[in-house]
Amino acid sequence: MEKQRGFEVAKGFENSKINLPIRKTKCSAGYDFEAAEDTIIPSFKKGTKPTLVKTGVKAYMKEDEVLILANRSSNPGKKGLIMANSIGVVDSDYYGNPDNDGHIMFAFYNIKEEDVEIKKGEAIGQGIFQKFLSIDNDNATEERKGGFGSTSK
Repeated sequence: MEKQRGFEVAKGFENSKINLPIRKTKCSAGYDFEAAEDTIIPSFKKGTKPTLVKTGVKAYMKEDEVLILANRSSNPGKKGLIMANSIGVVDSDYYGNPDNDGHIMFAFYNIKEEDVEIKKGEAIGQGIFQKFLSIDNDNATEERKGGFGSTSK
């Protein structure tokens, strides 16, 4: 059977006891991602860069699909965590890229007054696979050459 879409452990995390994302109920749209390691997310101050929380996971999918990363609904209220980019977009050609093997990370800001600790194995967000459409005169031919944030480089 040909692989269509799914998750694998990213290079460098083979011995880290990573749990691959799963859906918790049969009607869930999203696959729940966990943190691959303990991470401190500092309280936001002007000029603070988002904290990347590693998952140790990469995703494969068809060329006309995308994995949308979304925050857990409880994160803003309970932990003060908001995603720096509102949603994450994982393109199909991110998988296996030479920079980071397609390792998926969630970019968070912490809007609480105190630092927040995320523990290894703690649920941090979810991923939803979607089809996407292109326009009639689309002529994109470039190929990805890097990892996180490399599309426009």
